[in-house]
Amino acid sequence: MLTEDLQEQDKQIRRVVIKIGSSSLTSMHGEISRKKLEKLVEQIVELKDAGYEVAVVSSGAVAAGYRKLGCIKRPTSLPEKQAAASIGQGLLMESYSELFLSHGYVASQILITRGDFADEKRYTNMKNTLNVLLNRGIIPIINENDTVTIDRLKFGDNDTLSAKVAALIHGDQLIILSDVDGLYTDNPHRNPQAKMLEEVQTITSKIESSAGGADSEVGTGGMKSKIAAMKIALASGIDAFLGRAGKPNILMDAVNGTAKGTYFRQKQNAYNLCDEQQWIAFHSGPEGKIVVSTTGKEEMLEKHKDLLAENIVLVDGRFEQGAVVRIVDEHQEEIGLGRVNFSYLELKEKVEKENIAIEQSTFVYSRNYIASEVV
Repeated sequence: MLTEDLQEQDKQIRRVVIKIGSSSLTSMHGEISRKKLEKLVEQIVELKDAGYEVAVVSSGAVAAGYRKLGCIKRPTSLPEKQAAASIGQGLLMESYSELFLSHGYVASQILITRGDFADEKRYTNMKNTLNVLLNRGIIPIINENDTVTIDRLKFGDNDTLSAKVAALIHGDQLIILSDVDGLYTDNPHRNPQAKMLEEVQTITSKIESSAGGADSEVGTGGMKSKIAAMKIALASGIDAFLGRAGKPNILMDAVNGTAKGTYFRQKQNAYNLCDEQQWIAFHSGPEGKIVVSTTGKEEMLEKHKDLLAENIVLVDGRFEQGAVVRIVDEHQEEIGLGRVNFSYLELKEKVEKENIAIEQSTFVYSRNYIASEVV
């Protein structure tokens, strides 16, 4: 839980995660734009010189590599995307390293898959590595490992990845740079009357319904993915900003609170998920399902009581003690996710024979978006 002083809007920002989309890095022909990259690196260097710790989640590998693969348009097949990424990632990292070294800073490369977050040991190792790099002044350049990732293990976009990285390293602010000015009340390309929201404290169903798909031909994320990323950030106690990459001084203005764009800020006294709850909610791969009765659901959500074996209707799946499972009601509506204290065999036996409490302290309740993030 954040203390009151950290909940103030003017809290000191020291650790920043910056997500840079493909369209912010590449030319209209799909190649890396040296000019765009230089401007962004210069702004990141300005943050570093001012004492900020910076991690960069950078798209652009596929966009940078597909033409050199011989493709006229961005490939759609998985093997071609992976092959393009294997070319483009090297080009992208080479450019980042060269530019940061020219300013006296060292960049490192970290390629991540969703499986790295789902496995607790790899998750912890990744967190430790990033903390060492940041504490020593290195700038991690993070991207999804597109060359080996299969569809079911993909993040889908780097918006989500950047929010998960920000939560992992306890960032103070997430900055998502894109080809849009911010979050609008409607799609500004279709509705000229749409207005930009300067600040958002609660992501409502109306905001979610107005989010569309990807608009850029060289990127994978649209406003929908950015909204999902902001949910993760806010639930993890991290304020966020969405703005256009091409605006001068956008990064320094964003951390100073003066940039044109949309700020996503927490409400005062907002509840934040602890480290374990973050892992359960956003990264784990549920291994089974527990169906609870209406009484059990009410006691868990409304009375905040432990889940008793007498209120379990069904135990589905094969899982061991400590595994994460889905908690659903008899209509299959998801209640939340939790770490079980018993294996599926032990739990089935206890449901049949005993009225034993399952500790609720590791359960995440009543946060619908958490369920949608864990697929």
